[in-house]
Amino acid sequence: MENITALTGYLEQFLVERRLEKFKKVLNQRMNHLQIVLENVYQAHNASAVLRSADCFGVQFVHAIESRHTYKVSEDVAMGSENWISLQRYSGAENNTRNCLRQLKEKGFRIVATTPHKNDCSIHELPVDKKIALVFGTEQEGISNDVLEEADEFVKIPMHGFTESFNISVSAALCMFELTRKIRSNSAIEWGLSKEEKDSVYLTWLRNSIKNVELIEKEFFFKK
Repeated sequence: MENITALTGYLEQFLVERRLEKFKKVLNQRMNHLQIVLENVYQAHNASAVLRSADCFGVQFVHAIESRHTYKVSEDVAMGSENWISLQRYSGAENNTRNCLRQLKEKGFRIVATTPHKNDCSIHELPVDKKIALVFGTEQEGISNDVLEEADEFVKIPMHGFTESFNISVSAALCMFELTRKIRSNSAIEWGLSKEEKDSVYLTWLRNSIKNVELIEKEFFFKK
């Protein structure tokens, strides 16, 4: 931990103060209370648009389950948001979906699946008092049976037209807008990142903003 603190201080000298102030301001608005899970999303523009929306709404953590498709980011759509979001990938396990969701449950998240379901509720009615891992499925098939079995709750976006569903990136943006608004307006919820999470994310942002950072870090540790 001491080395991380010292490394952070060392890297800060390579960015202007205005940039560092922006990092700290945004960091204080980052949210842990809501996290996004994407199961086998295969269209790069959708995957990238979700990352961009997560950054805009201050949702720091996105989980990508890659059982059938690799989560690909399109830089033209993501607009650099991949540098600011903490993306965790799940592949190679016997069951990547259950592995991801059970890890989140162990951290106190309730699994909320986005799908029309007999026991669902509207996104406007979903309680936000407990931490939420919001799950989106593939563009064509929706969530898998594994998600259906692991989910604690189901949620839908009210529809008033002929089309049966929104595009996944639109659905994710609408849900994040509604839920982050409700979470931030509830004074009883401690929705921000922990001190450890802030330190880790801040260091990652520094690294992603400095050219030749690997060489700079080698120099730092050589001096140590």
